[in-house]
Amino acid sequence: MSAAREYGLDEQYEWARPPAGGWTADDLDKLPNLPPHTELIDGSLVFMSPQTDFHMATLRLLENALLDLAPEDLHVVREMTTKLARQDRPEPDLMVVPQNARTGPRQTWYDPDDILLAVEIVAADSVERDREVKPRKYARAGIRHFWRVEDDDGLPVVYVYELDPATRTYVDTGIYHKQLKVDLPFPLDIDLTAVNRRGQQPG
Repeated sequence: MSAAREYGLDEQYEWARPPAGGWTADDLDKLPNLPPHTELIDGSLVFMSPQTDFHMATLRLLENALLDLAPEDLHVVREMTTKLARQDRPEPDLMVVPQNARTGPRQTWYDPDDILLAVEIVAADSVERDREVKPRKYARAGIRHFWRVEDDDGLPVVYVYELDPATRTYVDTGIYHKQLKVDLPFPLDIDLTAVNRRGQQPG
């Protein structure tokens, strides 16, 4: 059995074949037939596994809270990419950027200089990327605030980091289990236990 048939694809399906030296961030918009939410890390394509209920519910909770609490001059971005370097174009689950970073309806990525906050919700197949690889790359690119969100028996735990501009590394500023209450990048108060409550208002 061919790999194409094993994954339910037509026998004529052409798998993306990397050029010498790997793909570049600009290639991601041009490659045909890529699965949704494909990322580029170190010149290699990274495909997302099926979304879990925890991931969906946590993403919805945090997105709604950020939309409600962010100042009007900020824009909340869900599942879009950022070009960190020539061969790095990851897709944070959420980003907060200035409204003026939006360039139009065909925009597919954001510059890291414009990203005030990047959020990654850890999945079973992304633990090393979300704990090690992406934070290192986000910090090196100058993204000022980073949240890593993990599943603790069905409830989100948020690990909050702030950039040390002198070292271009992240400093751990807190771990939040039931309530996420921070002053930066802007005042936020989010009830993390509301992750499975429909219509729950943040704060």
